[in-house]
Amino acid sequence: MKKLPRFTFGMGDRFGHQGEAQLQAVLDGRAQGLELAPVWNKSKREHTLIGTQPQSLRDEADAAVQALGYDGAYFVDADHINFETVDDFLACSDFFTLDVAEELGKPPASAETAADYEAALLKLGTLALDGLSEPLVYDAATASELVNCYGGAVEAAKKLFDKISAQKDAGSFAVEVSMDETDNPQGPKELLGILCMLAVEGVPAQTIAPKFSGRFNKGVDYVGDLVQFRAEFEADLIVLRYAVEALGLPDSLKLSVHSGSDKFSLYPIIRELVAKHAAGLHIKTAGTTWLEEVIGLAEAGGAALDFVKALYAEALDHVDELTAPYATVLDINPAELPSAEQSAQWTSEQFVRMVAHEQDEPLFNSSLRQFFHVAFKLAAQTGDEYLDLLKEHAEVVNRRVYDNLYNKHILKIFPR
Repeated sequence: MKKLPRFTFGMGDRFGHQGEAQLQAVLDGRAQGLELAPVWNKSKREHTLIGTQPQSLRDEADAAVQALGYDGAYFVDADHINFETVDDFLACSDFFTLDVAEELGKPPASAETAADYEAALLKLGTLALDGLSEPLVYDAATASELVNCYGGAVEAAKKLFDKISAQKDAGSFAVEVSMDETDNPQGPKELLGILCMLAVEGVPAQTIAPKFSGRFNKGVDYVGDLVQFRAEFEADLIVLRYAVEALGLPDSLKLSVHSGSDKFSLYPIIRELVAKHAAGLHIKTAGTTWLEEVIGLAEAGGAALDFVKALYAEALDHVDELTAPYATVLDINPAELPSAEQSAQWTSEQFVRMVAHEQDEPLFNSSLRQFFHVAFKLAAQTGDEYLDLLKEHAEVVNRRVYDNLYNKHILKIFPR
């Protein structure tokens, strides 16, 4: 097992041009005393939509590290891989986010495995963990329910972990288990049950992404009850500490927050509780970099702004195609999307004020920002036209990428 530092920061870069700006934000966080390591992440879906290969992300990360003379830990995440997609990532990745969403809600295929899971859950008995308002009870009915709901996903995680382990040295990679892509939030009882079953299988998860209450929409703030989130997040931290002590899971085990970019209302809560419990944290901010690229091009004006406006006009003709893959993490009001005729009149200032995530900005348009978040596919289809604009306007784009990650995310999320 390749051990993760206390804090890891997932950074997406769909077009592969912002590695140095991203890394500089992490380095400046480290200079502030944060035990922080960068994790470059990119999923199979994003590689497919853009036309890149997994090795390109490794090349970008290595080049940025060399250019900035960084000698600390860093990782390249095979993001949301499953048994069918993992092969292309094996050679170039050292962090694997095991996506077992398709098996959620299913029992294990093996009756023997199901019995092993139930036996381990029953051994937990009744737990009164310090800090939880009520005990966690694992009786026969609860054990059966947890196995039927999460057992198939844990079994799939084990199968995928074994496939990776068969081709990579055990000390050369870290594992995250993603359980967040489901409709039903997981409370402390469910989370500990999942961790118990992972322990039975010997899957050395160092981060786990549970499903929290509320909505984690792409590129915009959290929508939900902050008091409830605080209670859930703290309960999960307590459960993780117990799982490390009692179940033999890695002592670096920590929570992972997916679609974590721009969740500004949550950051003070997360920061306070992580510090209170001396816990670790992994957070993913994948699409934010693409958005800052688009905003930077609009800010640059001229042909770059014209490109952005043309991209938007085309995107309006493909709304369903662009949004469907992300339906569970978008909340777009079509009535709030400007028409193509309106967008043709945008100035640089208007666009930046509408799309940059400044919550006190009267012109900020959450629906427009989310829509641009998923429109990167169209930029990819322009080939060198988009990439050449990124190169031409690298100064303003890099500034925006850096400022967003460092000032709006790293400094606000992680305790020092």
